Amino acid sequence: MDDGPSWTIREAGADDAAALALIGAATFLETFAGILDGDAIVAHCAAKHCDVAYRALLADGARAWLAEAQPGGAPIGFALVGTPDLAAAEEGDIELKRIYSLSRFHGSGLGAALMREAVAAARDHRRLLLGVYARNERALAFYRKQGFADIGTRRFDVGGKLYDDLVLARPLTL
Repeated sequence: MDDGPSWTIREAGADDAAALALIGAATFLETFAGILDGDAIVAHCAAKHCDVAYRALLADGARAWLAEAQPGGAPIGFALVGTPDLAAAEEGDIELKRIYSLSRFHGSGLGAALMREAVAAARDHRRLLLGVYARNERALAFYRKQGFADIGTRRFDVGGKLYDDLVLARPLTL
């Protein structure tokens, strides 16, 4: 009997940039097709979800964890943390820049497992921050379940078009 999808998670390195880019572009398209402008999605993914972009993030000190389907090792999701690029950031904060998984793995516990990796990596920081599209109710519900609360807003550029995001924070220290 099939117990559902099986996956493993490991820390990613520069050699995993192509896998991170593939998942980033696929999940961004899957999440926002029919919601955001199609040309903006394509331009955003070409600039932000390419090998070069992920190599640059990792070279700049970001850390990522790659989820792979088993058997076979196909990339199915990842989490990436790094230096905050949010106006609401304060001293001691770190940003969850991305946490993505293919939709067929939603509800499998993969998102929570990736979040545990991000929180563990952020343990020496005061807060874990993130930005999320204000109308992405599924993601907002997940983040709130994970202990995040709204702390602000920002405008997010997707392929030259601006969209409203919420900025959320999760305390990491008592």
